[in-house]
Amino acid sequence: MEKVSTNISLDADLKKNSQALFADLGMDLTTAITIFLKQSLRVQGFPFLIQREVPNAETVAAMNEFYTMKAHPEQYKRYPSFRDAMDEVLDDA
Repeated sequence: MEKVSTNISLDADLKKNSQALFADLGMDLTTAITIFLKQSLRVQGFPFLIQREVPNAETVAAMNEFYTMKAHPEQYKRYPSFRDAMDEVLDDA
C-alpha cells in the first residue's frame, strides 16, 4: 500500500510525552496514530468512549459551597492565620 505523509500540529509537551509513552510500549508515534486510525475505521467511530467528565454529587456540593462562600464571605468565619484555623479544628476533635 502506498504511504503518504501527513502533517499535524500538536502541543510540544503532548508530542514529547506521547513519544515517551509509545517508545516505552515499543512503538513510535506514527505507529500509534496508525493503530488509532485503523481501529477507528474498524469500529466506525472513536475506539474509546468520549464524554464529558461529570462530577459526582459530593463534588457538585463542594463546588456549590465554594461559590456560595465566594459570593457571601461575610457569612463565614475568618481566621488571621492557618494555625488559628487548625487550632480550632483540633480543639473540636
